[in-house]
Amino acid sequence: MTAFELRDGYETGAGECVSLAVLYAAALFIILDIPLEKIYMMATPLHSQNFIDVGEGLLTNNRRIVTKKMWFNGTALSAQARRSLENERVTLVAHESGSIHIMYPDATMSPDAYEKFRKKLSSYLITPLTSEMLGNFLRQAPECHKCVMARTERNNRKYYIPISRVFEYERDHPYRVTDNTRQRLLNEIEQSEFSSERDCDHCLVLNDLEEYLTEQPVDLTSEEDTERLVERFRTACFDADETVQKLIRFCRTIPRMPNLSEKTIHSDHTPLNIKPGMTREEIIERIETLRDENEYCRLAFYAWRDLSRTDPEPFLQAAVERNPVCIEKSKENFPDDAELVQYVSNMRDGSIYEGESRLAQPDEVWNFSSGDGLERAIMLGVILNARNGKSYQVESSEGKATLKTGNGEVVAEMPSQKSIPHKILPVGS
Repeated sequence: MTAFELRDGYETGAGECVSLAVLYAAALFIILDIPLEKIYMMATPLHSQNFIDVGEGLLTNNRRIVTKKMWFNGTALSAQARRSLENERVTLVAHESGSIHIMYPDATMSPDAYEKFRKKLSSYLITPLTSEMLGNFLRQAPECHKCVMARTERNNRKYYIPISRVFEYERDHPYRVTDNTRQRLLNEIEQSEFSSERDCDHCLVLNDLEEYLTEQPVDLTSEEDTERLVERFRTACFDADETVQKLIRFCRTIPRMPNLSEKTIHSDHTPLNIKPGMTREEIIERIETLRDENEYCRLAFYAWRDLSRTDPEPFLQAAVERNPVCIEKSKENFPDDAELVQYVSNMRDGSIYEGESRLAQPDEVWNFSSGDGLERAIMLGVILNARNGKSYQVESSEGKATLKTGNGEVVAEMPSQKSIPHKILPVGS
């Protein structure tokens, strides 16, 4: 993620939601000592985020950590945080015990851990309908503002003001419509904004609705209670049934989760047993120890791109088959092979990955315009293979990397600080 500062238009690191979700999980474990067993990563088709099982629960969502109170506060930022769980199905849940995905018949996540996660997330996403929640709902439902007014008293006289105007003032003041600072907020509004008469005969008065909820609490899971609420809303100028349904959805999001009962559970792998306080070296050693006993540990080194601990074939196959950007962009900018070789040879020298044996894929090298000589040689071989269908090989030796054709002709030679046990890497068939 720090490599983004190498790209034009970026002054610091960056990343998409899946990168940020992983970063959040790592930070929560390393810095805050939150055990891995309390961290659940989940994905929807368009988003990735984490649920943290502490207190009432926390959601990590790109730029912010969302508490349960924030989830229901009705602000624009919270509305953005709610969108994926409100509108999309959870396709994947990952945990230290394993994972579950809607597409695959097998699951490795502990059933007990999954059930605990499901209950905790469901509890996080529901809240009782209170006066505060009603106000929070109205804050994020501007289509209802034309039908709701607020009432106050000045000099022993009642005055009314459209709720939309009060919310506008809320944006510029530290006071809120939905707590005990409302009167202070109303005091900030000029008298000329108020009316001594209700200009809208069919409008609801927020104060009266709040009093109604206090005297006659509404259970949104009860059909009888919701029908009663609909009748109370029928005096308004909006569609009462539709508005109450929106209010219910605001107070209760039902997450659509993978169905564990449809899966075949495989939970025979050795637990990670990685605990807060362990050093980086201890964690790496623990994962390496479990490579033959835990599939995730075996795959972790491939995801880490460490060619000193993995076979090179998967990396090289991915390099040839899954890196279209460098192929297409080089075709646009450097259609001549000689110009391409010169450009790659003169590209910024330096890998985006630390360590002697971790390698970037070709598209990463191209996108960040930076790479160790070994990485650039592999990328160049991938591009030329795509152009002419010929096979190439990269020879890694001390201090340099050399790209050669299949018959041994040198194409390019570049300095390299990488050191891997595989000295000859075939590129292309």
